[in-house]
Amino acid sequence: MSDEVFRLTPLDVRKQEFKKTMRGYDPLVVEDFRSRVADEMERIVREKLALEERLRHVEEQLREYKAREKAMNDALVAAQQLRAETREQAEREAQMILREAEADAERRLERARREVERLEGSGQQLAQKHHAYLASLRALVERQKAELEALANSEAVSFGKVAGTITPADERAREARKSSPKWIKSIVEE
Repeated sequence: MSDEVFRLTPLDVRKQEFKKTMRGYDPLVVEDFRSRVADEMERIVREKLALEERLRHVEEQLREYKAREKAMNDALVAAQQLRAETREQAEREAQMILREAEADAERRLERARREVERLEGSGQQLAQKHHAYLASLRALVERQKAELEALANSEAVSFGKVAGTITPADERAREARKSSPKWIKSIVEE
């Protein structure tokens, strides 16, 4: 047998001619058979072409489906990678924000501590100044009182108490004692 495939087309069947012999086949029967074989071959060829076209179409769809499947798988892998990267990035950012917030809170707390210490120191200084001022004011009031009393006594002795009369200086000293502001008296009494 030859390696070549013998291809027979419907047209080959229709055009095939046979030699006529004396005792040959009935030409009408042969012609009818050739016609039916050619019709069947044409039907088979059309069916084959239709099947080949359908096969090409199905193969094309299959390629498209495979391409879509690959694209979807690639997209899924990319989405998973993106999700993982996004999660990692979000975790890194959250950690960074948390560290910054903790550092900021620590700085603010330290500033507040320093401010409290400063205010406490200022308050102590103010209290010390207040006590020192009150002490100096008491001393001043005591000195003034002593001076007024000494003045009143000396004027009384020298001008009128001996003679039994009250002088204008005595009157002024008495009035000064009476009219001393109450706050001076309260400081002196403390």
